[in-house]
Amino acid sequence: MDADRSPSPEPPEAPDGSALVLVSVALFLFLFFCPFALLRAAANMTQFCGMMKMRLSVWRIKYTQRSCSFLRSFHRSFAAAAAAGDDGKGCGPGVSLSDLRRAPACSGPLPALKPTDSHTVLIRTDLLRPGKAPEPHPSPDQLQDRWDDTHVKLPCSEHNLFPTDRTTVQSQWDLINKALRVLFRSSHDVKDAILKYNMGQAKGWNFTALDSYYKGLQGSEAQHMFGELLSAMAQLALRAPRLLTQPIPLLRTQRCRSITLSQEQVSCLLANAFFCTFPQRNSHQTEFSNYPDINFSRLFEGSSQTKQEKLKTLLCYFRRVTQQRPTGLITYTRQCLQRLPSWSSSEKQFGKLHISCEGSIEDQGYGMLQVDFANRFVGGGVTGSGLVQEEIRFLINPELIVARLFTEALNDNECLIITGAEQFSRYSGYSDSFRWEGDHDDQTPRDEWQRRCTEIVAIDALHYSQFLEQFRPENMSRELNKAFCGFVRPGVQPENLSAVATGNWGCGAFGGDKRLKAVLQMMAAAEAERDLMYFTFGDADLVKDVLHIHKLISDTHATVGSVFRLLLQYYECVCKKTTRSRPQKTLYSFLSELL
Repeated sequence: MDADRSPSPEPPEAPDGSALVLVSVALFLFLFFCPFALLRAAANMTQFCGMMKMRLSVWRIKYTQRSCSFLRSFHRSFAAAAAAGDDGKGCGPGVSLSDLRRAPACSGPLPALKPTDSHTVLIRTDLLRPGKAPEPHPSPDQLQDRWDDTHVKLPCSEHNLFPTDRTTVQSQWDLINKALRVLFRSSHDVKDAILKYNMGQAKGWNFTALDSYYKGLQGSEAQHMFGELLSAMAQLALRAPRLLTQPIPLLRTQRCRSITLSQEQVSCLLANAFFCTFPQRNSHQTEFSNYPDINFSRLFEGSSQTKQEKLKTLLCYFRRVTQQRPTGLITYTRQCLQRLPSWSSSEKQFGKLHISCEGSIEDQGYGMLQVDFANRFVGGGVTGSGLVQEEIRFLINPELIVARLFTEALNDNECLIITGAEQFSRYSGYSDSFRWEGDHDDQTPRDEWQRRCTEIVAIDALHYSQFLEQFRPENMSRELNKAFCGFVRPGVQPENLSAVATGNWGCGAFGGDKRLKAVLQMMAAAEAERDLMYFTFGDADLVKDVLHIHKLISDTHATVGSVFRLLLQYYECVCKKTTRSRPQKTLYSFLSELL
């Protein structure tokens, strides 16, 4: 019987200690990662619904900062991890550069070039041919001349007169002609020639920088400059009556207007600026007091190394255009907006962003709308002592300088757009370290109007003496309006708009906060329906911070209006209550908590 009986089961062994540890670890990991999984699933659902254009503001629980700080920290951690990239080694650049539009690939067809009431064209459009220097319009034998408060007062005008005594006047142009036809052997000859038709400036102007430049030249360099270059520049200046055959309108405030000139006409105007021939532009007490300087007299002053480098850069340009006639066109447009966005109610979504701490607007931003961090007097100190972003751009693209001749100071709702300016020089450094590095061969393609596909917009930021001033609602609105004015192109389809290449606009000497300016420019670009390429000029921390904020904004499908309201909230809740010069809670930490 015992043999037929089934063996009774043995009692189960009690689990040993290692098994208990494994079970405990598994349970702990499940409980620890469950909130992450739930949060990730919720984020994915939000993204899915956003793509379907559904508003899921309901699922975003209206929790308070104190009661839900735990969940907020998880949300920020996930966003930061995603921004850092899969390898976790640091911030990615945002979208690929290939995802951003550039001209001419994205550009739509241009209308036929012809003059209108708001667009002055100074060349024969019927004779415009690639590779051929455009002909002025009208022909020189039909020269038109105006001497009034709405046009440039040209040195070759028959109305440009000066008194020789109480009863007699003489043509200023005849005097300029005689003075510039002499043989230049030294910087003193240049000085003597210029002062012959600027006799009232003999005691006020000095030519120390020009003298220093001359003394620093080697034998062959001095021989070329005074034996060939300066004489060729003088002859170019004296061709004004044959090249500038119709009046050039002033781009006056609160008027939308364009001027299209040939590169050769621009070179003639700049040669006249070098020799300081423009009348009534040497004093701020004249009718041109609201215009920038155009004569180069301030460039010749002082003994700093930066003035020597400026002269090298500009003389490189003059050498090029006197050796070979340039063949393209350039358009200068003053854009004025009378209707501006209602920022707090904007429903526009943010566009794509590529951000980098390396590269430059003029190089990596080719084919994009390139931002000039401008002074309201365009060009800033290019003909004086200034040598930061705007001045450098005007030096390497000297055709920008001629805008100073006819562009009145910019108002808050205005910008200046320059299309077709060519880069002639390479450089290194910034400010006191700026150095001319030689010729630049600009290979940028041309559009149907024979302009280089380089579009530069001058927008001037406000100057802040105190950090907190820039967060005031009226100041943020002003900067948004200014950037939007520069970025928007009324009547152009979004698919034909290139990305905006910009950076730390209005920071540095103007006292702007880099992180605020980045957000404001992202908002303005979104409102103008353009993507953004942002250069931080070596600031790697800024790359990470801006990319993190942009990802938060994109992932939560925040609109321009909702971000603007958060900026207003930051001012009310943080800036107004701080007793320090800078708030303890930064803008980005505030936005990260509320997005």
